[in-house]
Amino acid sequence: MEWWQTLLIILVGLLGLMLMRVPVAFAFITVNIVAAFFLWGGSHGESLLIKSIEDSLTTFALAPIPFFILMGEVMFHTGIAPRMIETIDRWFGRIPGRLSLLSIGAGTILSTLTGSTMASTAMLGSTLVPEMERRNYGRPMSIGPILGAGGLAVLIPPSSLGVLLASMGQISIGSFMVAILIPGILLALIMAAYIILRAKLQPHLAPAYQTESHTLQEKLKATAIYILPLGFIVFLVLGLMFLGVATPTEAAAMGAVGSMILALFYKQLNWKTIMLSMTGTMKISVMILMIVAGSNAFGQILSFSGATRNLVKLVTEIHLAPIIILIAMLVLVIIMGTFMESLSILMIVLPIFMPIIHTLHFDPLWFATMLLITIELGTISPPFGTGLFVMKAVAPKGTTMKQLYAATIPFILLDLLLVVIVMVFPDLATWLPSFMKQ
Repeated sequence: MEWWQTLLIILVGLLGLMLMRVPVAFAFITVNIVAAFFLWGGSHGESLLIKSIEDSLTTFALAPIPFFILMGEVMFHTGIAPRMIETIDRWFGRIPGRLSLLSIGAGTILSTLTGSTMASTAMLGSTLVPEMERRNYGRPMSIGPILGAGGLAVLIPPSSLGVLLASMGQISIGSFMVAILIPGILLALIMAAYIILRAKLQPHLAPAYQTESHTLQEKLKATAIYILPLGFIVFLVLGLMFLGVATPTEAAAMGAVGSMILALFYKQLNWKTIMLSMTGTMKISVMILMIVAGSNAFGQILSFSGATRNLVKLVTEIHLAPIIILIAMLVLVIIMGTFMESLSILMIVLPIFMPIIHTLHFDPLWFATMLLITIELGTISPPFGTGLFVMKAVAPKGTTMKQLYAATIPFILLDLLLVVIVMVFPDLATWLPSFMKQ
């Protein structure tokens, strides 16, 4: 059988299982079991598959994943977010699109704590949308910014999807967490600029209203209590990695401990929140580790079948500029994002894309940053972006999917703008990691 026939059968089988609503991890493991049996020699192939899974999971590089997840779970279940949002709100005054800007500012800070698009979207939606409705905000300036801000959780470290991408792509997790920091902050600034501009051009979408005044002393006091401690946790994670004081695993552990100390300081840590956080961490970690196991074995099967080698050969032989090939790969991911969820896309494309990237001599950090942005774009892309359905669940009654689609389009375009900016200026992703102490 030709390599392309084998690849086609594997991909059709995989997509078929996903269409049957088989969970992502189980779909990949099922395909791996069948492929290993036929390609690696029956029962001997299954033994090799088990060994492959064992090797992929017994690696220290995966240790940061449960710690980062635990940090986000503690922050989510202890209810620290509402106080933080209220503090940020005090600083905005009567800026155009005030509540929309608040969603971006709060989303940026939440992103450093939850690492989850769905958690961030649900938290911001349930907290801010009712107030936006009360202030007669239009859907484009209420739902849209929250969807955009929720996507920041993927881009601003520590990002659980970013950790998974780096681990599967054999990229330094610490370097990648630092690499996505500037693009993530840049996207937040681009969104804020768009909101201010649109609020000035279409003030009826974000009507101005009288706000409660706060003295500078009150603002500084609230910031010291509810914002600065969060900055300390961010330093424990990113700062220690950047300075070379701690490995990604040690930094993630420090962040988890720091989040618990902070919750204790706010008197929000109890047995109920601990159990909820631990249970959530265990469920998500097991799911991610199963995905890692399935993905690594999937990559080995593609390599054995000759698909990876021949795809790389095909790419090197076609007479196209490397940048055109890069753009084509990113466009494919964007298209996949309209009907597939993030983890599925990552598991399918990464074993194929990374050998091509190395062959074309592109910087893996640069490519992985753009790949993460395009995958994040998929979470808010019609018709099946997961962020859209989370938003629908917390949106006011009567909100239609058509309204959600319309509200998210400007923020999809802003994401695409960021991809272009990072593509034109690679230093945005590679400059900061170059200063890291290894």
